[in-house]
Amino acid sequence: MTEEELRKFLKNITAARIAVIGDFCLDAYWFIDALNVVKSIETGLDIRFVERQKYSLGGAGNLVNNLSSLGVQSIKCYGVVGEDPFGYQLLKLLNGIKADTSNIFQQNEHWDTNVYAKPHAGVFEQNRMDFGCKNILDPAIANLLIQNLGKNIDSLDVIIINQQVTPGFHSAELRGLLRDCIAQHPEKIFIVDSRDFSYEYKGAYLKLNDVEAARLCGVDRNADSNLSYEEVKLYCSEIYNRYQQPVFVTRKEKGLFIQDETGFYQVHGLHIIAPVDTVGAGDSMVAGIATALATGYRPNEAGIFGNFVAGVTIQKLFETGTATAEEILAIGSNPDYVYNPELAEDSRGASHYKSSQIEIINSWPSKLKFTHAIFDHDGTISTLRQGWEFLMEPMMLKAVLGEQYETADTLLFREVQNRILGFIDKTTGIQTIAQMAGLIDIIREFKCVPEGKILTAPEYKAIYNEAILELVDERLVKLRNNELSVEDFTLKNSVAFLTVLREAGIKLYLTSGTDETDVINEAGKLGYAHLFESNIYGSLGDIDNDAKKVVLERILTDIGKEKFASVVTFGDGPVEIRETHKRGGLTVGVASDEIRRHGMNAKKRSRLIKSGADIIVPDFSQPGMLLDLMQIKTNQHVIYPA
Repeated sequence: MTEEELRKFLKNITAARIAVIGDFCLDAYWFIDALNVVKSIETGLDIRFVERQKYSLGGAGNLVNNLSSLGVQSIKCYGVVGEDPFGYQLLKLLNGIKADTSNIFQQNEHWDTNVYAKPHAGVFEQNRMDFGCKNILDPAIANLLIQNLGKNIDSLDVIIINQQVTPGFHSAELRGLLRDCIAQHPEKIFIVDSRDFSYEYKGAYLKLNDVEAARLCGVDRNADSNLSYEEVKLYCSEIYNRYQQPVFVTRKEKGLFIQDETGFYQVHGLHIIAPVDTVGAGDSMVAGIATALATGYRPNEAGIFGNFVAGVTIQKLFETGTATAEEILAIGSNPDYVYNPELAEDSRGASHYKSSQIEIINSWPSKLKFTHAIFDHDGTISTLRQGWEFLMEPMMLKAVLGEQYETADTLLFREVQNRILGFIDKTTGIQTIAQMAGLIDIIREFKCVPEGKILTAPEYKAIYNEAILELVDERLVKLRNNELSVEDFTLKNSVAFLTVLREAGIKLYLTSGTDETDVINEAGKLGYAHLFESNIYGSLGDIDNDAKKVVLERILTDIGKEKFASVVTFGDGPVEIRETHKRGGLTVGVASDEIRRHGMNAKKRSRLIKSGADIIVPDFSQPGMLLDLMQIKTNQHVIYPA
């Protein structure tokens, strides 16, 4: 889905007419003062003070909220609330987004509004408390709901059946009435998202997660099971053959599979840098799928859109989030996907080129003629900055904890540390200034530093640069004093390999997220800057203009999109690999061990495959094999350094 197609689709959403019938729930967030605990005079037990409370729509309510946020203007709700304050709050929220609640009935006996109460002490969620676990639906209300749905069905494009609570709303009687309704209206699209009763709804589209799909096929798997690509694909096919209606199967961060009468489709998972909260992600996915179907799109196109909606909402913490058109455009106009996750996480399926160390992920065209080669710098050629992450981690820890750095309890310290380590891992290869902008978000997330004392991204970058440049300078002194050589600060055979490519007539580019002046200086000191002529690019401190993207766009403009398969990018980070892959260029992931300067780094291998690398090399120690694969002929008979 191109950006233009996405914009067109978002404009048409307002015409969709959707009904939601199911478990209307309320999510209650109670934020507790973790430091202020007193004893009750009456009981002697601890009293916890709730500083603030927030309520949001959950379950079927979250579906409605997502539909409204997307721009759907005709949303009809069918459900039940209790005679309690939570029911009042739920209806208030639904009416606030202009949903039609005329078919949400109040049941006065044997019913409490479904509520998920989530206390939070600081950044930590406490034990959840659930209301409405013993609900029994009145048969008279069940009949009235389905009668009214039948009366309105001609004015609807899609009907979503939501079920996540057992027992309660989805009584045997209601399920029977819904099955009859589906059978009586085969021309209508019904989408079922049910934890327990998907198997009952013949004639409806099914949205399942991978574990639910396995269970529907008679295979009992745990909720945290890691199901394989082939396994889930087989379940999709089996379920479609059984029900003869489109099937959507979500695979957590691995995206989703779709099977319909036209075949099988895979929608890749999205690469998300921010912390995620997957509560409500399934509802967001269904809302996106339903909206696309109601607007006339095919199931495979609907799956792509649903993936974008869920990708936005999982980044919203402490709420069952929604996605606006602007947010979907931001994530969907230039999406970052996760490729080949199974192979990335399990090297047993690796396939190598002619028994070499070169791993083939995607086969290249049979005829190649490379004209341009882009090289990332740090970790791909140079190891001068090896260990940068071990300097960034303590710097970020001190920035996040502020004056609490020395006194923070172990639980908070570890929580911050894990958050930072995950962030560094996900942002490897992007501009340092962009990493520092992300650091500010983390500082605000943990609230240990007052807003007035938070520095700017350039100021945090200056603190980090001081530490990393000190490390680089120490290593350059050893180089200058002949205590160490260029080979001690470059990846195995990398400089010789660059020389061969240059002599073969390939135009070389060097890119980095490091400041441009530092990249030029370090490439010069290591003796290979001349191979790139003036084509060395680094960060200029502009967060919106990544050097790697600038180079790719410049080359694309020069040679034309149709010739971009003549461009190859070498890199050990996801940014250069992902951006080249998007534009149709070919990619070599360099999974380097920067300490030894040769051999495979398994963590980098996984990261690079997920970013879209076509082949993986650990280093340049097998240049003949690599040149053979690239179809580059050279008269140079010795390319190993003397």
